[in-house]
Amino acid sequence: MKKIGIFGGSFNPVHLGHLILAQDALERFGLEKVIFIPCAQPPHKSCADMAAPEHRLAMLKLALKDDARMVASALEMERGGVSYTIDTLRRLKELDPEAQYYFIIGGDSLIELHTWKEIDELLGLCEVITLRRPGLQALPAADSLQLKAPWPEKLLSNVFTGHLVDISSTDIRRRVRSDRSIRYFVPFGVEMYIVNQELYRSGEK
Repeated sequence: MKKIGIFGGSFNPVHLGHLILAQDALERFGLEKVIFIPCAQPPHKSCADMAAPEHRLAMLKLALKDDARMVASALEMERGGVSYTIDTLRRLKELDPEAQYYFIIGGDSLIELHTWKEIDELLGLCEVITLRRPGLQALPAADSLQLKAPWPEKLLSNVFTGHLVDISSTDIRRRVRSDRSIRYFVPFGVEMYIVNQELYRSGEK
């Protein structure tokens, strides 16, 4: 059975921390590939400084173009509207019902999973794998996840520590606005795209 990683997010912009997280998950769980799926409109984040969908997808393609193990998908952008993970997983199951999907999240999302749309069905469609990020020292207690059994125990068994890279898209956008370098935060092609398209400055394109 194919083991496919799914990495969703705004990727506003994609950065090296995202790529390292995906590689760690791929190696740790023996995944065949990781599909990056940028959202159209995130359900839990403000869109005030969100680059247009075509820009975020273009940056992802530039970041992944030299690695056949990782690909970008426009599935959520083509669907439009608020991007709910359950809708994406249902569609992926329709496209490839034989694949085993592994949904990749950061540790900060683990304790918020109970708020996600139709979470019980979602957890039945995939395995969730969680990377412990900087600042998350101890695992949360099972009951703090506020989910029905057996999900808390299953989720906590798939928490792993990879290469903890403390880079955030928020910080990158701030650096761009203050004319500071983002080299070594993002792949070179992404850096050049941000410069050429004048993204994340006072006026978004």
